[in-house]
Amino acid sequence: MNLNKAILIGNLTANPEVRKTANGQSVASFTIATNRVWKDQQGQKQEQAEFHSIVAWGKLADIVGQYLAKGRIAMVEGRIQTRNWTDQAGVKHWKTEIVAENVQLGPRGTGPSNGGAPSQEYDQQPTYESTEVSSGPRNQSPIEEEIKVEDIPF
Repeated sequence: MNLNKAILIGNLTANPEVRKTANGQSVASFTIATNRVWKDQQGQKQEQAEFHSIVAWGKLADIVGQYLAKGRIAMVEGRIQTRNWTDQAGVKHWKTEIVAENVQLGPRGTGPSNGGAPSQEYDQQPTYESTEVSSGPRNQSPIEEEIKVEDIPF
């Protein structure tokens, strides 16, 4: 049995970029920053940031574009995918990204309206909104359909 699963919780580094493919399917691209903190052998605090490229398709892409913004905390669940291409100069490039299957918004009180700073409630007890946005069944392509405000779960 094999498993390709990634779960990230971090802050968006910029607003998502949403565009349409040639066949009209929505695709959203955004980056999430995560960090880790540790003490080195001398007891000095060390920090390291990682930046993760995220891609969402279909209805999930439309919702991400509407509700996520720079500085907002989000949890992304998806699969890791590496793709490659050759540019016009003949140089081969590789990019590893997370293909989002579920996205959850961060705790209330975070995001651009307060500079991305967590609320006091979050500092005391980290909880996430119970809303979850899914791209649909895991092994099927996303289905294009009209988004209605009543259908959005948050």
